[in-house]
Amino acid sequence: MAYSHLHIALVGNPNSGKSSLFNALTGLNQKVGNFPGVTVDKKTGVCTLEPGFSANIIDLPGTYSLYPRRADEWVSYKVLMNMDGTLQPDMVVLVADASNLKRNLLFCSQMIDLKIPVVVALTMVDLASRKGIKIDLDELERELGVPVVSINPRKNKGLPQLKKVLLQTARLQYKVPSRDFINIKALAENAVHDVQQIFPALTDYASVHYLINHENFPLSPEIQEKIEGIQVKNNFHPTKLQAEEIMQRYGRIRQIMHQSVVEQDPLKRKLFTEKLDNLLLHRVWGYVILLLVLFLLFQSIFSLAEYPMNAIEWTFATASGWLNSVLPSAWWGDLIVNGLVAGLSGILVFIPQIMILFGLVTILEDTGYMARISFLSDKLMRKVGLNGKSVMPMISAFACAVPAIMSARNIENRKERLLTILVTPLMSCSARLPVFTILISLVIPKHYFLGFLSLQGLIMMGLYLLGVVMALIVSYVFKLIIRLNEKSFFILELPSYRAPRWKNVGVTMIEKAKIFVRDAGKVIMVISLLLWFLSSYGPPGRIDNLTAKYEKLQQEPSADKAVLDREYRSQKLANSYAGILGRSIEPAIAPLGYDWKIGIALITSIAAREVFVGTMATLYSVEEDNDDTSLRQKMHNAVRADGTKVYTVATGVSLMVFYVLAMQCMSTLAVVKRETKTWKWPVIQLLYMTFLAYVMSLVAYQIIS
Repeated sequence: MAYSHLHIALVGNPNSGKSSLFNALTGLNQKVGNFPGVTVDKKTGVCTLEPGFSANIIDLPGTYSLYPRRADEWVSYKVLMNMDGTLQPDMVVLVADASNLKRNLLFCSQMIDLKIPVVVALTMVDLASRKGIKIDLDELERELGVPVVSINPRKNKGLPQLKKVLLQTARLQYKVPSRDFINIKALAENAVHDVQQIFPALTDYASVHYLINHENFPLSPEIQEKIEGIQVKNNFHPTKLQAEEIMQRYGRIRQIMHQSVVEQDPLKRKLFTEKLDNLLLHRVWGYVILLLVLFLLFQSIFSLAEYPMNAIEWTFATASGWLNSVLPSAWWGDLIVNGLVAGLSGILVFIPQIMILFGLVTILEDTGYMARISFLSDKLMRKVGLNGKSVMPMISAFACAVPAIMSARNIENRKERLLTILVTPLMSCSARLPVFTILISLVIPKHYFLGFLSLQGLIMMGLYLLGVVMALIVSYVFKLIIRLNEKSFFILELPSYRAPRWKNVGVTMIEKAKIFVRDAGKVIMVISLLLWFLSSYGPPGRIDNLTAKYEKLQQEPSADKAVLDREYRSQKLANSYAGILGRSIEPAIAPLGYDWKIGIALITSIAAREVFVGTMATLYSVEEDNDDTSLRQKMHNAVRADGTKVYTVATGVSLMVFYVLAMQCMSTLAVVKRETKTWKWPVIQLLYMTFLAYVMSLVAYQIIS
């Protein structure tokens, strides 16, 4: 049948170039959500195939075959088997790595036998050529019985041809003689026939999967019982059939490779990848280079973001001053200036750092270096009870701990998975970045070593490394406490080195900025507005008495109205609901060098760490009347009752250490509960991280002060 509107699923092995193709086809027309009932990302986008004809592109998680093992592979499997109620693809684009074609053809052959319309998009043809691999596309197309298109999504090559083939396939105009890859019915003919009596529309291969995985399909109890009866009747052995099927497929793949692919003897030359790996994975130089890469990353966050940050701060300071001069002295004017604008500035000022961080991380992923970091870390990970698979969740946690914890599902060993979940929040996520940035700029001087090594960048790197080191120490302690003994194995495919796709980097930076503004921004704005109310109002009797007292002082002939007004605003904040709350916890946090305003920020940022900045913006805007001053300047000028500065080096370092180690994210606790299916581990996590943060902050403050 021909289609008026297409739903196309992108599938393929991990590291085959699938995500690059998705970004190339959809650009910024993307949405990110979650598949119903699971914690795996769902990426969809719109692609125009020709004027007036568009297609919905669904980027399914990477998988090696139609026999899923991990949660993300099950997502792809259920969509392809039409067992996902929300997504039913009309067509599949199978992205295959030309430099590893034999491995990719296993999944390809299974898709062909499902009888879903398939178009093979062959990526990394240039890399295959450098390896001495030559592929006859016409012959490969004839052997597979489906269209094959050579593409390079990183350079936008082959995309017009791919779109044309997709349209021709949808309109039944692409003439490739279809064929079965293997005779699957011969492996279990009677059982397949019996399943097709229940589901006449099923293909032979889909029937086999109903026999193997029917328990995981949303079928009625009666149908489940019938399929189980078919298994017993025909003496059906799933494991035996899978083994025979894979053997047959690889036998056919060998024939196809012989007919359509010419490979150079791999011993004739040593590839550039191997030479580079000898350096980057070296037992000494590999770690030196890794530390250098991380150092450059954090140096770049400060040096590249300084000018846009200053511009944003100046813009909001100017806007606040102007609004304060034109708006009347009413509660709603104060709300706009000190609530809405102050909260908004606390969100937008940190977008440059977040975009730069994610852009650089995307470059590391695109080039293939991120996988090398996992490989380098495996030996160290094992000593503390983890393994190399724990590295990717931990690295992902530099962005956000929530999806990082969910990605720990890929760790088969229960103990290693639990340890990974428990220590992953110690990685400094992007929500901590605004806190680190403003505190470093406040208390750490702009000093350079050797003329180019920034002290601020070194401190930022040190905070991230502190989280990593503490995670390893905590993991080692929990390794001794938690008694679960399972063997584990670490198998990692190292992708080939590639130049980063700059369009993909740009798309990621924009998407992450949008997510930060949309998700974190909503929380910050709500809390900023709530905090404006709590810091502007207090118990009626107390505020009325305070107002009457200062009105009386203002009437005295010798009164300095500017000084009295500043004192009044400060006392009003101290006697507001927020001030009362902050002062109630001040005795507990005073040994760490914190005042009651910082105490309020600690409380509000329990919802999300980045709320700290919005809280500071609101508190200092409510207290001070000078609205054309930036938040950093207001915090720099802040003093205690005895005239000493609030934000000294000791206080700043203590506060940064606290935010590195404290569990101040309700979303993280919620996802840990969901992943562990008990409140036991989230409670343990909250307690140990709070204790660790308090003790380490206390030590840092006492040493420096």
